[in-house]
Amino acid sequence: VAVEVFAQVDPSLTCSPSFADGDRIPAGAIVLTVAGDGRSMLKGERVALNFLQRLSGIATLTAKFCDAVKGFRTRILDSRKTTPGLRALEKWAVTLGGGSNHRFGLADGILIKDNHLALAGGDVAKACRVARGRAPHGLKIEVEVQSLEAVQAALDGSADIILLDNMTVSAIRKAVELIKGRATVEVSGGVTLSNVRELAAAGPDLISVGALTHSASAARFSMDIVPR
Repeated sequence: VAVEVFAQVDPSLTCSPSFADGDRIPAGAIVLTVAGDGRSMLKGERVALNFLQRLSGIATLTAKFCDAVKGFRTRILDSRKTTPGLRALEKWAVTLGGGSNHRFGLADGILIKDNHLALAGGDVAKACRVARGRAPHGLKIEVEVQSLEAVQAALDGSADIILLDNMTVSAIRKAVELIKGRATVEVSGGVTLSNVRELAAAGPDLISVGALTHSASAARFSMDIVPR
């Protein structure tokens, strides 16, 4: 992305990356060398750095979460909690960090959450069946639940994915046992680097972490011009 920024500013600039996208970069390393007109470099500096800092921060945080669950089959997912206008890039950064993408938009799958259930009268099984009847062929139905009773209702409604929202580790284990492979199990809510491994050990297929894109700290980059 940084290379493209400089190319857009001045096609005569030459850019030589020292690493590939997704590489783990040691502190202090030179990641990109740009040669050409100094004024053009200054025009592109802040935009290029903004992209580098934001996207590298997301990739780095994602890598930390993925490292934390190594040894388990659980995959780390992002969410739609992205910066307006930057969703594609931020979700790409998640994949560079080793994570997987959840939905890009509402059309990618039906996710029945608490507000949907409130409008539907709170009947989880019925909401799943209604969604199934109206969804295009092949579109998966996911439902968010917060209790074991709701897990059973989601199974009764033939949900494809059951999202265990803010449930304790003990409850997650019981839910995984109850589901027994009849649906994909996703965990979300209150996931941090300090508890994600314990959550993964409870047996879910997926753990979604909104913080990957809404709370990632910017990586530190700077540009230094060396006159020749």
